Amino acid sequence: MSLHQSNGPTETDKVITDIVNYVLDYKITSDLAFQTAHYCLLDTLGCGFEALTYPACTKLLGPVVPGTIVPHGAKVPGTPYQLDPVHAAFNIGAMIRWLDFNDTWLAAEWGHPSDNLGGILAVADWLSRTAVANGKVPFTVRDVLDAMIRAHEIQGVMALENSFNKVGLDHVLLVKLASTAVVGKLLGLDRDELVNAVSLAFVDGHSLRTYRHAPNTGSRKSWAAGDATSRAVRLALIAKTGEMGYPSVLTAKTWGFYDVLFNGNAFRFQRPYGSYVMENVLFKISFPAEFHAQTAVEAAMALHRKLKELGKTAADIRYIRIRTHEAAIRIIDKKGPLHNPADRDHCIQYMIAVPLIYGRLTAADYEDNIAADPRIDALRDKMDAEEDTGFTQDYHNPDKRSIANALTVTLSDGTVLDEVVVEYPIGHKRRRDEGMPVLVEKYKTNLARIFPAKQQRSIAGASLDLEMLSAMPVHEFVDLMVTP
Repeated sequence: MSLHQSNGPTETDKVITDIVNYVLDYKITSDLAFQTAHYCLLDTLGCGFEALTYPACTKLLGPVVPGTIVPHGAKVPGTPYQLDPVHAAFNIGAMIRWLDFNDTWLAAEWGHPSDNLGGILAVADWLSRTAVANGKVPFTVRDVLDAMIRAHEIQGVMALENSFNKVGLDHVLLVKLASTAVVGKLLGLDRDELVNAVSLAFVDGHSLRTYRHAPNTGSRKSWAAGDATSRAVRLALIAKTGEMGYPSVLTAKTWGFYDVLFNGNAFRFQRPYGSYVMENVLFKISFPAEFHAQTAVEAAMALHRKLKELGKTAADIRYIRIRTHEAAIRIIDKKGPLHNPADRDHCIQYMIAVPLIYGRLTAADYEDNIAADPRIDALRDKMDAEEDTGFTQDYHNPDKRSIANALTVTLSDGTVLDEVVVEYPIGHKRRRDEGMPVLVEKYKTNLARIFPAKQQRSIAGASLDLEMLSAMPVHEFVDLMVTP
């Protein structure tokens, strides 16, 4: 018996054509989207500057061959490096994602849409420098913001109804997809070439979530998105050569993405592509904590203050009940030893214990010297997390998109403190007015970590005004952020 497979012409999968049509044809008119993208650009760069103070991050940066400088190449903000766009994308992507402090999108799939800035900024900067060298017009920061909105939208809309984590795939798959599409547009790919590029992103090898979960939680989760966005630049450049694509990469029987990696299921979509995701993106403003724990940390800070008012400390706590949503249970509910910073910032109990003890949670609090404090694990052992189905429903409700956590503390003398409930973190759209001034201060603080005072003023002067920044050539903006 033989099996016959048709080898006739194949239609391009609609998922691919929808992405390409959106990238090439859709006009973004939302002022809110551009305003939010402005804040996102500042915050994302700021997160990268803070990461540059961590040797675990900086050891991965720079050229592959030490001393290499690429003429008209992309510069890596906060460093002296000037690299080819593929490796520059990795550098920028790794530093902005390192501390898990950049923006977040939560739905059936999770992720950090600003991870795409690695590829976007590297390519826009490289093309701008090349254009100026050849007497042509460079890209402006407005073009970068436009590309960010589109990348956010592709990654976020795909994530609304499609859970890649449930089949063991990491969300950086969506970074690679979104970056390929928007970088392809920046590179000037025509419609057919962009279709090919997007198909290459789907057919490419994809990261497992192994490094985000016990017993293998590790630092790759801090550079995985940099790897994904740099791979996107490489795939777009390959497509630009005229290399063929794979039109039914998703739907091909047996060998397509759906059958091989998605249990035979097709992608589902809640809404068409527009500017919804950027308008509703979540910012990590106060705490460098995995986003499902942001409200839990805020509640813990409130309880720290309450304990202080009562003349008590964390040592007086007998038990802590955590009411949370299903995603938090699945990702960050951990018992037992925590082996490294990547393990700790994915443990809701750790992220509650530190603020209850110290009255703070900073990136440095995940390091070994703080984790060695025996009070932290002792307090973790007194916590239990349970799902509140109402919290889970509101988490998925597109009109709410809450990330609720509630903490109830019982003291050693039997006193039960009032439950502290926080539904929306300060970085949520519902708290924008409260959050954005704090975000700007976060950005200024991060500038001060890397740059001398005069350079800080130059960067802030150019970047804080949206109208002024939008008109600025990309390479001139990046040049402000270069270090000797």
